[in-house]
Amino acid sequence: MIIDGKKEAEILRDEIKKEIISIKNKTNKVPGLSVILIGDLVPSQIYVRNKEKNSKEVGMNSNIIKYSKDVTEEEVLKKIKELNNDKNVSGILVQLPLPDQIGKEKIINSIDPSKDVDGFHPINVGNLASGYKAIVPCTPLGCLILIKKVEKNLSGKHAVIIGRSNLNGKPMAQLLLKENCTVTIVHSKTKNLKEECSKADILIAAAGSAKLVKKDWVKNGSIIIDVGINQEGDKIVGDVSFEEVKDKAKAITPVPGGVGPMTIACLLKNTLECFKARLT
Repeated sequence: MIIDGKKEAEILRDEIKKEIISIKNKTNKVPGLSVILIGDLVPSQIYVRNKEKNSKEVGMNSNIIKYSKDVTEEEVLKKIKELNNDKNVSGILVQLPLPDQIGKEKIINSIDPSKDVDGFHPINVGNLASGYKAIVPCTPLGCLILIKKVEKNLSGKHAVIIGRSNLNGKPMAQLLLKENCTVTIVHSKTKNLKEECSKADILIAAAGSAKLVKKDWVKNGSIIIDVGINQEGDKIVGDVSFEEVKDKAKAITPVPGGVGPMTIACLLKNTLECFKARLT
């Protein structure tokens, strides 16, 4: 089974759009997403354009605030403070990576946790780790939705996550623990990496290494979620050697067209949840 991330993202966006229309009819209010883009990195510009397009399609207000790569940290912090206090802004996102003169930690910590649609603020990270209600980072949230399209009950499954980043690996582990999985995180310093991966019922690859996961790394009948995005010649490939692995897995996400579309759909989901929390 090839897990169609484009199709699942479309289903999620349609659900969000219907809910926004329903709320607008009752309150005459809609969610507002503000994205801060610093510098001229092409991948960041593409991501932000896609976020803007998708948010408008579901009926949200979208506001892109652009700064040159030389902008001061003070100026960005001032803008975030304005957005924190703006009642029309439901969600705030600062597109990463940031230029050297701007501290990522300081920027993330300055965002109102109730508007932190990326789920990176320490309060949201702590709530997720504690099993409390939290805004969940978009990529792991998207991964979990895709996994549960294949297998609704994950209790007792052995999940192996390649990569320990704050963006995916760590929050992914917390989500799977909440689903009663046994979770192993492996990384560049792990001994017997292939052996650890071959035990997984669910394998999530987010190492940033093209075609790292080979056929003999994968357990028969496992679910493979490929988060990797790597340039190989003129092609985009994942962290999993797709052609080798696809017939051995029960289900697998392609790259592109797997996790990527779900990440943006989950950003819209988080923005809607932040908006609804302020209505009550």
